[in-house]
Amino acid sequence: MFVGHRDEIEKIVQHHPAMRGVEKQILIGPAQGWGDHVMRLFTLERGGYAPRHSHPWPHIMYAVEGLGNLFMDGKDHELTPGAVAYVPADIEHQVSNAGDGNFVFICIVPKIGEA
Repeated sequence: MFVGHRDEIEKIVQHHPAMRGVEKQILIGPAQGWGDHVMRLFTLERGGYAPRHSHPWPHIMYAVEGLGNLFMDGKDHELTPGAVAYVPADIEHQVSNAGDGNFVFICIVPKIGEA
């Protein structure tokens, strides 16, 4: 059992040569009792982006605040608060901030995706 608030959860600045302005928080995962999946909250600052990549697991996204872009399988998709996306395994994708403020989204992956 776990109850918490995003303001109380550690913020981890992501460092990668193909990434800019990305912060991650692990909201719920094995440490909180959810053994199979991990729910993460990402904050992309203005101009921020994750690397373009693919991996052998799917994931689910939910846009919380701001304006984002999901490049997936060769197409761009606008992400506004309330938007949801399913990214299948092995599909090339990239998330970026498309607005003037922060873009915040939830990403749920199988446990292997957070290794």
